[in-house]
Amino acid sequence: MKILKAGDIAPDFMGVDQNGEPITLTQFKGKRVVIYFYPKDDTPGCTAEACNLRDNYNDLLAKGFEIIGVSPDAMASHKKFADKYKLPFRLISDTEKVILKTYNAWGEKKMYGKTYEGVLRKTFILSEDHKIEKIIEKVDTKDHTNQIYTELKF
Repeated sequence: MKILKAGDIAPDFMGVDQNGEPITLTQFKGKRVVIYFYPKDDTPGCTAEACNLRDNYNDLLAKGFEIIGVSPDAMASHKKFADKYKLPFRLISDTEKVILKTYNAWGEKKMYGKTYEGVLRKTFILSEDHKIEKIIEKVDTKDHTNQIYTELKF
């Protein structure tokens, strides 16, 4: 699998959001996109990250960004998570891990001395023509929006 890097064109994808609606990257042609990959709905780090993006959503939209979250959770889990925290952006259910693997966001992890495969929390910031501007691999879940702005020198 190709390792994505800044300057590459982001691969298109097809998924289903928390409302059962189809979603592709090409739907957002002409818009900057933040795609963030996270391990699991309604866990402390993932909730902090989603709520930080929610709290700054209008500012992100004003700066021309669309936000898309992706995790391997089922559509019903995403719906419950989005409703509970009033998330205004779309969450893609990638139960087969196709998008996660395409974006190099699935791989080997270690915890408590054990090695396993899981979601590698990361964020891709795409230009209007969907060229990868930045990849954030060490996500600050509590202050993710400012991290995005810092990376882009806003």
